[in-house]
This record gives sequence, structure tokens and C-alpha cells, in this order.
Amino acid sequence: MQTLEQVQTVLDALKDAGTPAPEIIRQLAPLCLGWPYVFGAWGEQCTPGNRRKRVRDDHPTILSACPALNGSACSACKWGAGVRMFDCRGFTRWLLQQAGLDIAGSGATSQWDTAANWTQRGEIAQMPDVVCVLFRRKAGRMEHTGMHLGSGRVIHCSRNVEEGALKGGNWTHYAIPRGLYDEREIPVSPVRRTLRKGAQGADVKTLQTFLIAWGCEPGTPDGIYGKQTDAALRAFQRAQGLTVDGVCGPATWTALTQPVETYTIRIEGATYQQYRRILDICPLAEATKEVTDHD
Repeated sequence: MQTLEQVQTVLDALKDAGTPAPEIIRQLAPLCLGWPYVFGAWGEQCTPGNRRKRVRDDHPTILSACPALNGSACSACKWGAGVRMFDCRGFTRWLLQQAGLDIAGSGATSQWDTAANWTQRGEIAQMPDVVCVLFRRKAGRMEHTGMHLGSGRVIHCSRNVEEGALKGGNWTHYAIPRGLYDEREIPVSPVRRTLRKGAQGADVKTLQTFLIAWGCEPGTPDGIYGKQTDAALRAFQRAQGLTVDGVCGPATWTALTQPVETYTIRIEGATYQQYRRILDICPLAEATKEVTDHD
């Protein structure tokens, strides 16, 4: 785990080199992995005095996790001395501040609701592949926030600063901070409606095309969401660890539109039955029999 002095050294070097703000965030966030979660903290140094200022009855671990507030010393702490402490919205705001930006709002919901904070915001299914702030909405409010670093990599502060998954419904919305990019640099992703069996239209045809690219056969891309498209989508959701419900919502659209990674595996002497077994186990696999002089 890095100390705040080590992180500051890297940050100073990035700034001296004139590194763009998105790249500063992309490089800085992973250096904070392991730093502690303290409710109400905005990135101040984790010290007994600073922890005591944040004490709340509904967050007893602010006290219980601190050896120095329980008769010991900072050296006995699993985080050690010389780290920063955050809660979720404190971490994202601190990262933006290090890149020369700031967002208003005392919590995740008020940050999201302050339109002046953002150049662009929307549901995850619409998110371009850029550095941006993520939100999770539940019961009409934003209950959590984190930072997307691009290519599906997420770092957020929950139990501590940790890696997270973009897929699987962990995040519902994104927002691009004003000033992070020139607006011409931000690719605009299409708005995609939620699709289920019985839907028709151009977006169903787009769904079918994505499924074919992932090796899941929905039949001819005809823009009609029928039984075969439903079965193909369920196979895709199962392979991706998503909820298998045959509904193409934000999480499934996000997974579908990620770059498709392909690998070639050759099995010497495999029989046709063995190939079929592989296909049964992995629905996204394709098997091709190579004809050689020994066939």
C-alpha cells in the first residue's frame, strides 16, 4: 500500500509533465488502493484526531478500527501511518481536485443533482468509454459513487479504496465532470431502450448483431425479438455472470458493447464429440475442425 507521500511524489511528477487531467486520475486512483473508508472524510490524512472529528453513532467503526483511539498506536493499525481517508463521494471529489477540478454537493445525490458539475450524464448503457464518475441509484437516490477509469475498470471507496466491477448492476448512472474534457473529445453513445421478448425495431436488430459478434446465435437479424433471440440473450447473460432474465437493460447493453476478446485454442486429436462437449460447456465458443494430411 502506498503512503500519501509516495502518491504525492507521483502526482507532482504528473503535473510537472503537463499530464492531462483524465490521465492524472487514471494513474492516481490505483495508487490509493487499500486506503481506509471513514464516513464523512474528504481525503484528509488518517490520524486519530481526524478520525475523532468524524465520529458518528451510526458509524462505530470510525472508532473501533483505530488502534490509537483504543489505547494503542498508529503503528498497530493495518493501514499504518501516512495514508488518506475517504468515504465514497469524498474519494471521487478528491481525485478530481488533484486533477485541478471540483464538484459541488455534500453527498452522492446532491453531487449528481447539481447540473453545473457535469458536461454529460445519463444511464450506464449510454456511457462512453472515458474517465468519469459513476453512481448507483436505489430507491430514488444515489447511494454510492466511484470512478470509471476506462475499459470497464472501476475504483471506489467502500470498505476501503478498492477495485469494483462495472457489470452486474453495480452502477446505474455516469457523469462526466465539466472541464475534464473538451466537449469535442467525448464520444456520444447512443441511447438504448430496454428490450424484451416481443420488441421490434432497429434497436432489436442492433441487439441481434451484437449477439452474433459474441457467438450467440439469435437467427437472422430481422429486428424481431422472438424465441431464438431470447435464448441467445439468456446464453450471453449466463456466460457474462449477469441476471439471466432475457431482458436487455443497461447492464446487459454495457456488457454487449464491450470489445469482444477472442482466443484460439487448438486441441490435437480432438474428436467431433469432444468439440461438441466444449460448445455445450461454453456457449460463446466456436469450434472449427482443421483438415490435415492425417485426416
